Amino acid sequence: MNKIMIKNLREYYDKEIELQATVDNVRNLQWVQFVILKDSTGKVQMTVEKNEEFSKLNAIVDKITIDSTVKVKGILKEAPKVKMGGMEIIPSSIEITSLSAEEKPFNYNDLSTVKLDTRLDYRFLDLRNERNKMIFKVQSTLTKYLREYLYNNDFTEIHTPKLIGAASESGSEVFEVKYFDTKAYLAQSPQFYKQMAISSGFDRVFEVAPCFRAENSNTSKHATEFTSFDVEFAYINGYEEVMQLESEMITYAFTKLKEELGEEIKRVFDIDINIPSLPFPTMTLKDIYQELEERYGYKVDESEKNDLTTEAERLCKNLAKDKFNHEFLFVTDFPAEKRAFYHMRDENGKLLGYDLIWNGIEITTGAEREHRYEEIVKNAKEKGLDEDVKFYLEFFKYGCPPHGGFAIGLDRLTMLMLNIPTIKESMFLFRGPNRINP
Repeated sequence: MNKIMIKNLREYYDKEIELQATVDNVRNLQWVQFVILKDSTGKVQMTVEKNEEFSKLNAIVDKITIDSTVKVKGILKEAPKVKMGGMEIIPSSIEITSLSAEEKPFNYNDLSTVKLDTRLDYRFLDLRNERNKMIFKVQSTLTKYLREYLYNNDFTEIHTPKLIGAASESGSEVFEVKYFDTKAYLAQSPQFYKQMAISSGFDRVFEVAPCFRAENSNTSKHATEFTSFDVEFAYINGYEEVMQLESEMITYAFTKLKEELGEEIKRVFDIDINIPSLPFPTMTLKDIYQELEERYGYKVDESEKNDLTTEAERLCKNLAKDKFNHEFLFVTDFPAEKRAFYHMRDENGKLLGYDLIWNGIEITTGAEREHRYEEIVKNAKEKGLDEDVKFYLEFFKYGCPPHGGFAIGLDRLTMLMLNIPTIKESMFLFRGPNRINP
């Protein structure tokens, strides 16, 4: 942990330092050699004069290729004429710790002519691009503040299994794996285990973890494996409290992200982070279709109005902006048959849940959960799942408080925040129907 990071170099003026870094550029001139070194925090210039005294170092620099890694010892000097930070390293020793091949599959500093599939094949090179590295700095920081909001509000982070014994939520959308002498499945979500935690007396829980969906969806927003930010909490008085907590959490995280990285995001992506106002606007599914027809002439058959079509979802961006001057829109009153059996319904069969749309794309499905044993058993039977979810139904047999929750796909959230055209770029390594490597 004593490694010196480039961003902290100013603490070491006129001191001998050891710096490990990657070579960003080499300028080998007649009388001097300039080597630009970089790490994840910045860049610095190393200067080596060409003369007898430095002949051994000159020979080493002659061998250095871009993207090689080096260990340098030397004196850090203030150098006001050096544009890169006003400092330079005068080395006393240079060790090449890894020599990079000169020819690369593509120039990662200019991706404008490189096909996305080629970039994904060589993702380890693609991620060296400054913009791409910044994507994950933003995602990491955003996740930090989403977590921070929950920690500040007495939530406990849990870690649930991803290998499960029953294809419970939807048998057609799970990946089956061999598990010794039987079958197992990759979890679509931690939903059942979040609710088990509530039943166990953990009043407020969350998890950040991978989820798996065996959906043959080749769109810009779907993946077969993604990172989900799941939240569940007890003793609620309705799904509106779930919506309120989610909107407050998002607003908190966006505010803190802008404070920390707003200027950097503006420089790299030319984007200003907009802090949403509270409360987020809400509309029923029925009212949305009515407004879309009246405002934008968008009509669909009645048979399609039991859910948001892709185009209706997209138009919600315009509707939220034009009607509420907002980027977010809660959508409520979905038919119960379109939602999971564990979503609560009222005495009239109305679903007590919602979707959250941001800039025309759904980022969340949330709801009050059914916590009454007899009702959830009945709902499971209606879906033909009662045998598959016997273990789950047991959670509610011995008392379980009213509760609700939601899940946000972090990769999709990042994609929308930074106006990235496809989720393939906002995931560290994309997994889809046609991609399982690297």
